[in-house]
Amino acid sequence: MKKIPFLLVLLITIAVLPMAFAAETLDWGQALHSGPSACPDGGVLVVNITQKVINSVDSGTTRPVWAFEDYVRHIRVIDTGSEFCATVQYEGNFTSIAGDSPGAAYTGGEISDGVVGTFQGGYVSTLFTGDLKPGVRGRGSIGTYDYNCDDFGNCPGFVSWPDVFFDNLAGFDIGAWWGWIYHAGNNGSWQNACPSCGGNSGDITGD
Repeated sequence: MKKIPFLLVLLITIAVLPMAFAAETLDWGQALHSGPSACPDGGVLVVNITQKVINSVDSGTTRPVWAFEDYVRHIRVIDTGSEFCATVQYEGNFTSIAGDSPGAAYTGGEISDGVVGTFQGGYVSTLFTGDLKPGVRGRGSIGTYDYNCDDFGNCPGFVSWPDVFFDNLAGFDIGAWWGWIYHAGNNGSWQNACPSCGGNSGDITGD
């Protein structure tokens, strides 16, 4: 076998490594708070709370559950005078479940049990209507919610946060802007976002 000079091997290695572990980036903070899809200016802030969620799950591109998650979300709802708009920000951590990687639909990747990492992101809701529930805490923390999910996506403890604050809810969706970015060190990074928000890219794979 012809030997490759050590210096050439070193240069090839240096050139390849950044490509293998390039991190995805998503400017979710700007998009949530001042981007073109952000909630309208000038509304009255009626909900400004944090909620901790444990034992939740997350979907990938080829399966309904690829990881367990714990996170804290900050929920802000403004009243525009005729409708409401919500900005919801997430920060948390995940632990993978063996099978297809989150980006497997376009990478063909696989992931083992127990790959851990962090994620951030959130969404801006569509404009919606409803009746604020009287007596519900609208400031500070509303505590910890245990969704108690299994790896099939059954979550007997799930509570939809809008139902905590509103009756007669209509028109609520996360469709205005949504995106999350996941980091797992040398196992990679994954961006999961709406097509107009940057789309899906990257992947998290391996052991």
